[in-house]
Amino acid sequence: MSTAPFNGMPAGDPAAAGLVQIASHEEIVRRRLEEERRRLEQEAGLERRQTKQFHRPVERPFTRSERDRTTLLFGGLTWKHEKLVHGTLESLGYKCEAVPVPNKRAFQLGKEYGNNGQCNPTYFTVGNLVQFLQNLEEQGLTKQEIIDQYVFFTAGACGPCRFGMYEAEYRLALRNSGFDGFRVLLFQQSGGLNQAEAEAGLEMNLDFFLGILNALNIGDVVNDVAYQIRPYEVNPGETERVLDECMDLLHDVMKHKRPYSVEGRFGEWLSKTSFSGTATMIGKFMDQLYGEDYTAALHEVRERFNAIPIDRTRVKPIVKVTGEFWAQTTEGDGNFNMFKFLEREGAQVLVEPVGTWIMYMIHQAKQKIRDQRGIDLVAENVSRWNFMKVFGSHFDTQQKIAKLTFAESIFKREYHKLIDCLGGVAHHLTDQYELQRIGHPFYNSRAGGGEGHLEVAKNIYYSNKDLCHMVLSLKPFGCMPSTQSDGAQSAVVSQYKDMIFLPVETSGEGDVNAHSRVQMALGEAKVRAKNEMKAVLEKTGYTLEEVQAFVAEHPEMQQPMYKYGHQKGVIGVASNFVLHAAERMKAEKREMVAVN
Repeated sequence: MSTAPFNGMPAGDPAAAGLVQIASHEEIVRRRLEEERRRLEQEAGLERRQTKQFHRPVERPFTRSERDRTTLLFGGLTWKHEKLVHGTLESLGYKCEAVPVPNKRAFQLGKEYGNNGQCNPTYFTVGNLVQFLQNLEEQGLTKQEIIDQYVFFTAGACGPCRFGMYEAEYRLALRNSGFDGFRVLLFQQSGGLNQAEAEAGLEMNLDFFLGILNALNIGDVVNDVAYQIRPYEVNPGETERVLDECMDLLHDVMKHKRPYSVEGRFGEWLSKTSFSGTATMIGKFMDQLYGEDYTAALHEVRERFNAIPIDRTRVKPIVKVTGEFWAQTTEGDGNFNMFKFLEREGAQVLVEPVGTWIMYMIHQAKQKIRDQRGIDLVAENVSRWNFMKVFGSHFDTQQKIAKLTFAESIFKREYHKLIDCLGGVAHHLTDQYELQRIGHPFYNSRAGGGEGHLEVAKNIYYSNKDLCHMVLSLKPFGCMPSTQSDGAQSAVVSQYKDMIFLPVETSGEGDVNAHSRVQMALGEAKVRAKNEMKAVLEKTGYTLEEVQAFVAEHPEMQQPMYKYGHQKGVIGVASNFVLHAAERMKAEKREMVAVN
């Protein structure tokens, strides 16, 4: 009997025959195991199904040729930010529309069409898109027309929290609500936009990024100033009226701002050379640094705000709002309308700018580069005596850090330039290195997800620097990164005994309970603000009525852009203002005595 060759061995070889016998025995064992497994499954009533892996559905791209007939939808920030982003996108040639602020009906739609167990920003934002599309259908558009004529642009992430699942949730809810095939453009924190570069409908170029950053920064500064003025306005509603006018003005400025380009004969000649791209890039950068389109408009906004009479002698506790990015930013049902509630209860709200988040991402990128320095040398087993490779690796690291440091400094410069144009009363960006220093002992600054160490660090920073009476942290129900921060906050509060810190988990219901909790903490903050004012008045020797009479005689002191300084150990606007007014009163009294 002949034996077939096995593994290249000749037929008839005893070793080959042995291997064939072993292989046949293994095959018999595998077959018997499989037969026994099937018998047991049949007895247990189990049905074996073939595993089918999930693959991201292939989506029809948004191309440049569709730009004129396709509307770009976006949302998720305050209406001030969204109005400026709208103007920027229009200036770049896009048809665009901001979806309304999410409401409770949007939350219910998100729960109806989405997965169970998601955080409330997911339900609010996903349901809000579905609600907007359903409204379009009610206005007479067919589902196919909506799918063809609209696309949605939003942010995504690959972090540990459910923010990384937003894209899947959008697609699931859209499919379940009958809008299967609706296009979602997702801009990732790391990795850019998920669309093909060639003939992309949404071009992520320098003009796009500069325009969006300017819109976000101006929105931050105007929003900050409005929240500083509104609690002290003499005529109720005047701040909101002026704000609406100013946002219309700024929207027009953003809309008519044209991207810089090299023009004239020089431009025609330059376009024929290899330096065209570099020259245009430099021109755009210089236009950003020294152009006056935005600054001139902000000067006009400053004058309009400055015409609002305010009374800074009103004693109000300052509440710093922190927490998860969306929950601390939105101004609607998504955070129980908390900003309006705080102002109705007599507080001044210190809002969180988007700029802090941008600076945080730059800071974290720099930290990651520092932490990974030299890993490439270890991976390649490069000797430390190989000076060329060692030097090249460290030079590459320093070059990356230098680029991010440059971007960091330019962003901060531009942000603070806008603050100066608007009167210099808005808050400057908080130093990320200071936040890392004070937050790291309680929350490792290398930990990613959500706002990382920022929640803990901002609580310490604003409380310890005499910038607020109370810190209110707003986060979604069950938000993992914020839950971790809350665990660390217990250690923070035990170390800083005078701190008033309240975490509130937001959802689509429970407004009364949340407002009740805030009221209790706010009551303590009000007592602290009143005691602070009492101590200040005793120190100055004046009564509040005397200070108010003096201010009435000096109209400039009733203007929002009037500067009066911040005293160490004093938090409230009224207390700091009274100290300043008392100094002026004493100075004028000394002048009168000297004259007489």
